Amino acid sequence: MTKTTQPVRCQWCGDDEDYQHYHDQTWGRPVYDSVELFAKLCLDGQQAGLSWITILRKQQNYYQAFAQFQPQKIALFDQQDCERLMQNKGIVRNKLKINSIVKNAKGYLAIEAQGGTFSDYIWSFVGGKTIVNQHASSKDIPTESLESQAMSKALKKAGFSFVGPTICYAFMQAVGMINDHVVGCHVYQECVELARV
Repeated sequence: MTKTTQPVRCQWCGDDEDYQHYHDQTWGRPVYDSVELFAKLCLDGQQAGLSWITILRKQQNYYQAFAQFQPQKIALFDQQDCERLMQNKGIVRNKLKINSIVKNAKGYLAIEAQGGTFSDYIWSFVGGKTIVNQHASSKDIPTESLESQAMSKALKKAGFSFVGPTICYAFMQAVGMINDHVVGCHVYQECVELARV
């Protein structure tokens, strides 16, 4: 009886099934929907000081708690809503992080009020095209870039919080603005083909 060989994946997802599924189906695949990009940016901010797996497992709870990440609805959340969310065991109960999602929703609306979509705004930091890297090992992958630094600075100016250059870089990797799958990874080529170039 032959043992089934596991596909080669980026090292960071390890043996965890949730992580592997996220890696295989989501991470590094280009996202162009404005609300989906907004949700992902907020969720990446929630992981500050924690591991991504913690937020990944609470993702559905966040969607329920924050009106499916509809910025128009979240922007109307008041202090009472934030206090109610502090009692929600399904999310990370951190006042600054909860308030940041409300602040980010207001920032999102301000960006779209200037004309154009949030998606176009976000993708402008990479010139509208995926940066396709060719890393042989996970050790070669940086934690920030000039593009993530520029995004962080602009988002903070627009009123966003929990959007430091490292969070922005992780976000860019996740939504396929940067393909940081290692070259030997079984989904590397698929993400290259999906990329805007």
